[in-house]
Amino acid sequence: MLHARIAALEAAAPPPRKEHHRLRTSGSVVLIVIASLLSMLAVIAVWTSDIVGNTDRYVSTMAPLATQPDVQDAVTNRVTQVVLDQIDVKALVQQLSDAAAQQGVPPNAAKLIGGLTGPITSGLTDLVHSTVQRVVTSSQFETVWVEANRLIHTSLDKALTGKGGGAVSLNNNQVSIDIAPIVDRVKTQLVDAGLGVAARIPEVHTNFVVFASKDIGKVKTYFRLLEVMGAWLPIITVLIAAVGVFLAVHRRRALIGAGIGIALAMLLLGIVLTVFRAFYLDHLPPGANQAAAGAVYDTLIRFMRASVRAIFAVAVVTALGAFLIGPSRFAVAVRTACRRVIAAIRDSLFSLGMKLGPVGPFVHRFKRWIGIAILVVAALVLAFWSYPTSAVVVWITVIVAVAFAIREFLDTGADGPAADRPGRPPGSGGTPAATA
Repeated sequence: MLHARIAALEAAAPPPRKEHHRLRTSGSVVLIVIASLLSMLAVIAVWTSDIVGNTDRYVSTMAPLATQPDVQDAVTNRVTQVVLDQIDVKALVQQLSDAAAQQGVPPNAAKLIGGLTGPITSGLTDLVHSTVQRVVTSSQFETVWVEANRLIHTSLDKALTGKGGGAVSLNNNQVSIDIAPIVDRVKTQLVDAGLGVAARIPEVHTNFVVFASKDIGKVKTYFRLLEVMGAWLPIITVLIAAVGVFLAVHRRRALIGAGIGIALAMLLLGIVLTVFRAFYLDHLPPGANQAAAGAVYDTLIRFMRASVRAIFAVAVVTALGAFLIGPSRFAVAVRTACRRVIAAIRDSLFSLGMKLGPVGPFVHRFKRWIGIAILVVAALVLAFWSYPTSAVVVWITVIVAVAFAIREFLDTGADGPAADRPGRPPGSGGTPAATA
């Protein structure tokens, strides 16, 4: 009678309203699309906040440029030109000619010395260039470069917002670093090498351009907003995606859609970064070293690219996991194959005398909660990992898969291992689900 009554009530219940489902589905789709678009902005905002708000992060980002060959060549050429501009070669040649005449050298020979301006200039250029190159490729330059970047970090915010001065400046749409210490070290080495005229080189403040673009004014307009949003936008993005999934009628499908949407957003952001690199290099000021500019660009955004790859990996893993727990033939086949393999291994070990005792029933009883705990721990590790990479995501995924396999292995059913139950021979299988 009770079953008949329940069946009658279910039959009398009104069917779900299609309009209500349509609204939930539309709202879920809109929220997931918004979260996917915001994920791109969140990556940029976090990167912006890190570049300005974290000195160690900024220094670790810029430090490799000291050993980058293209940057070393650009700095070498720049410093060489600055040093040569401070040496009056014609006056130096005239002094040599006058000195030769005073020593009784024949007038024709003195005039010949006066005509050596070209060769002396060439030799002096080679001397200065080789000296500068030794300085730039030495550990001294690395030290100066790192120290300079650490000191100027406090002024970077002002530079990008167009306010204040300091070692970093924003002039003519350029962010540049004063490399006067390098010139000073080169001057000392030139004097030590016997070029006494180098001692007359005054203190020269010259700039090495880190970033230059005619659109930098637009960049600095939104810089402060991105810096402020860096801490909150990722959280807001995750919450919007979570609400979109929760609102959906079919939440598993919505989770797959969210994973695919964010993965596509990361793919688009990666493409944009690559295209913008070519655009930026094509619009450099005349005479700029494109190789060095490309190296600086790649170095500045390398952590952003790492974040893009990591989030892409998380999104793909999430979508794949949501698919594999679904009812599709492929998903069921994969789950069944894994259970059979684990059950076969477990039964083989049971036949060799392995006993789990009360562990099996305990795992069976709390199996769902153990799975939730595994996922929560993995999520916390990923969330608190400082700047995870795609490799970190892959390893966490592997560890989670192994943890679930161990959970399945330990689940021997509510009555314990088959080998411990009367009437069941060893090796006859574990849980009914595993045996099935």
